[in-house]
This record gives sequence, structure tokens and C-alpha cells, in this order.
Amino acid sequence: MVSISPKDISTAQLHGYLLASVSPRPICFASTIDLQGNVNLSPFSFFNVFSANPPVMVFSPARRVQGNTIKHTLENVQEVKEVVINVVSYAMVQQMSLSSTEYPKGINEFIKAGFTEIPSEIVKPPRVAEAPVQFECVVKDIIALGTEGGAGNLIITEVVKLHIKEEILDTNGRIDPLKIDTVARMGGNWYSRAKEGLFEVPKPLQTMGIGVDALPEAIRKSTVLTGNDLGMLANVETLPNDTKQIVFSEEKHIKAQQLLKKGNVEAAWEELIKK
Repeated sequence: MVSISPKDISTAQLHGYLLASVSPRPICFASTIDLQGNVNLSPFSFFNVFSANPPVMVFSPARRVQGNTIKHTLENVQEVKEVVINVVSYAMVQQMSLSSTEYPKGINEFIKAGFTEIPSEIVKPPRVAEAPVQFECVVKDIIALGTEGGAGNLIITEVVKLHIKEEILDTNGRIDPLKIDTVARMGGNWYSRAKEGLFEVPKPLQTMGIGVDALPEAIRKSTVLTGNDLGMLANVETLPNDTKQIVFSEEKHIKAQQLLKKGNVEAAWEELIKK
């Protein structure tokens, strides 16, 4: 392990480590407006949803490391406490990146990046028509985390209206992760596209998984099965019958692992306990 104290490296280095390791990060594509009516559009990857009741989203425009100046988005929400958080899909990612250019104040990034402004219904800032989901929000609080370059400013917002394009919904009216096709920020110039790496992990909420510690020792200490494999096997409510006689078998464990990769936990257990 390389162990580092944040105080021993530059802010730029620390920033790089933080963003490359805490990833992928969702993107808040924020449209704001100042008191003179100038519109600003800018992306932020220090962002997430934190509450459903009330519906709260938080994003953080950081102070610039060079020059220790603040961004137009922060200036705008300090003047007009409203923002639209637009979701970024893969079809928008290049234009979204272009909008992050440090244009002078008063320049409309909607125009520069080629996006379409549509009026919001409750708040003053416009929405991005191309975004698959748009959240109209009011700013509840702004918390400065520091005064030096690189310091974040938490903008705590409450969603007052959301708009969802019908074409991203499935037959049950839920958002289809393949259709919404979101992207997320990695470190440096890298992004990830959720659509290309989707996989499901059943949540252990309806039943209580037995836990890895309850697995038979021959399975728990397998030299074949990975931690992910053990997690899947342990996410059952009760152990199958006939597990006391299980002994390690590399062949069986390889076959069980192949079944687990297909998501077939029941068949994997049958393979493991088969005599």
C-alpha cells in the first residue's frame, strides 16, 4: 500500500487521487440564472441524491485551484436560489463536456454547446431539452467547505418538479437503465457508460441472507470461489440440505462458479452439494 497524508501532497495531486478512486460519479448538469437574467450551464461530478422525502439533491462547485476563484454557477445560485439539474445521457456527453469550457460570465453555454433551452414550470433557470430527465430545484442551503483553492461548496437543493421523457420508461412506467443510457465521470479525461456494463445484484432486503460466516468451511475457504461468489452463495435465507458433508472439490467449485456468473445461485448450490 502507498499511504499518503493529504497535507503532504499538492491539492492538484490529491484532487487526482480522489476523482480517480471515487468513481464512477453521476453528473449534475446544472442550469442557473443570475439577477440580470444571464443563463449559465455547467456540469459537476461532485453530486448525488440524498433524500426522497423531501427529495434532496446536493452538488458542489469547487473553488478553482488556480487563482482560488469561484464558478459562475455558485455566483448565480447565491443570487437566484434556483437550479435545474439535468441528467446527462451518452448522446449528450460531448456537448456537455464542451459546456464546461471557462467561457466569460454572461456567455450562454446552451448556445455554445448547441443545447436547446426550454422553460421550466416553477423555477427561473431553463431546462436542457435534450436531457432525458430534468429536475427543477430550489436551493435550500449553501455550505462553504473552505476558503482555499479546491474547497467545495455544498449546494443543497430540493426538487419541486421533475420531467421524464416517456421514451426512457419501460412497460411498468419505470426508468429503463438501458434506455436512459447515462454516463458518469471517472478520473482525468475518462467517463463510463452505464449501459455498457450493466449487471444486477439482488438486494438482501426481503429476506435475511445467512452471511458468508455461515457457509460450510469447504466453501468459505475455497481457493476457487471469489468474494463475489461467496456473497452470492451467502445471500440465501437458509442453507440447502446436505451441506455438512461438503468437501473441497476444485472441479465442483469451478462448475459452481460458472453457474454463479450466469446468476443461477440455486443451480450452483446443487452442484456444490452433489455427491
